[in-house]
Amino acid sequence: MRHFWLLFSQSVTIALGVLLVLTLFRPDWRPWTAKPAVIRQAGPCNCPAIATDSYRVAASRAIPSVVNVFSSKSLRVASPPADNSFFRRFFGRGSTPPQIRRTNNLGSGVIVSADGYILTNHHVVAAADKIQVALYDGRTLVAHVVGSDPDTDLAVLKIDASHLPAIVFASSDKASIGDVVLAIGDPFGVGQTVTMGIISALRRSHLGINTFEDFIQTDAPINPGNSGGPLVNTSGELVGINSAIYSRSGGSQGIGFAIPSDLAMEVMQQIIQHGTVIRGWIGVEVQNLPSQMQQKWQIPATGGALVAGVLRRGPADLASIQPGDVILRINDAPVEGSAEMLNDIAAISPGSRIKLQLWRSGKLYVSEVTVARRPELKK
Repeated sequence: MRHFWLLFSQSVTIALGVLLVLTLFRPDWRPWTAKPAVIRQAGPCNCPAIATDSYRVAASRAIPSVVNVFSSKSLRVASPPADNSFFRRFFGRGSTPPQIRRTNNLGSGVIVSADGYILTNHHVVAAADKIQVALYDGRTLVAHVVGSDPDTDLAVLKIDASHLPAIVFASSDKASIGDVVLAIGDPFGVGQTVTMGIISALRRSHLGINTFEDFIQTDAPINPGNSGGPLVNTSGELVGINSAIYSRSGGSQGIGFAIPSDLAMEVMQQIIQHGTVIRGWIGVEVQNLPSQMQQKWQIPATGGALVAGVLRRGPADLASIQPGDVILRINDAPVEGSAEMLNDIAAISPGSRIKLQLWRSGKLYVSEVTVARRPELKK
């Protein structure tokens, strides 16, 4: 028995000695040591080099096309009594005619054709009776409004000039989140300014800014006075028209919105051709369908637009569409949401007949609607 314990103690001693040596010289062999995480490291990249030291080329291409827009309008303001005399007030003497005051508005715009068409925001020139634009070469010219579209907050101006440096349009559909962009305009009236940022998001809607919303969101600093100016890519090409900011202070807080160039071009061409924008309309108020309601009603499709209201004697009312209906498809094309549905209907020519697939009381219905022309908003 004694011999057995001696053998056991010697074995334990030897094992502990071996373990001590391994711990000192090869700690990675210890069985209780956690294995390091396998991390994938970037190797050599054949990606094209991206110049980040300067955007002077993009700025130099776009800046000559940017204009400052000065608009003003007259307001009739009631004048106070000529004095505070009791007798003059009592006998109605001392009153003076209403005064005419002019209010000024400052914004930006971009030249879109060599013969003098300029694209800007509707709110920059709304109700203005005098508009002037300052060109990059120092000239200041009178402009008139060709037409405007409050639904997208766009307006087209015209000046009597030729051989102007028109900006190059890029397709906003090719823009991606993370792309570097430059915002050019006249913030706070300090003079033409270029700011830089990236595209933060695409297809922003349901913001309550415009009727038709499909905004590019950017963190390029945009401030009052930048409205109507261009948002350009690193080639100096137009990708959007700066329109609005989210701000609690009145200044830039890194959330700005621009109207995509594809939408701006479509609206601009219609204004130049017709003086206004012609859109389809069926006379419904719609909203996105909550997912809980979609599950509760067991609707056999995703997306859709919930009809919240129907205009009496409008196209949808005449087609027996009711509040509470869910519009699932337009001419066999699925409806992704309320904003997308309004855009799809707006793109249809007035007078066309379309088929709407509806979900009502647990059943599918198909209704034919004659699209009418969308009424214009009061300017």
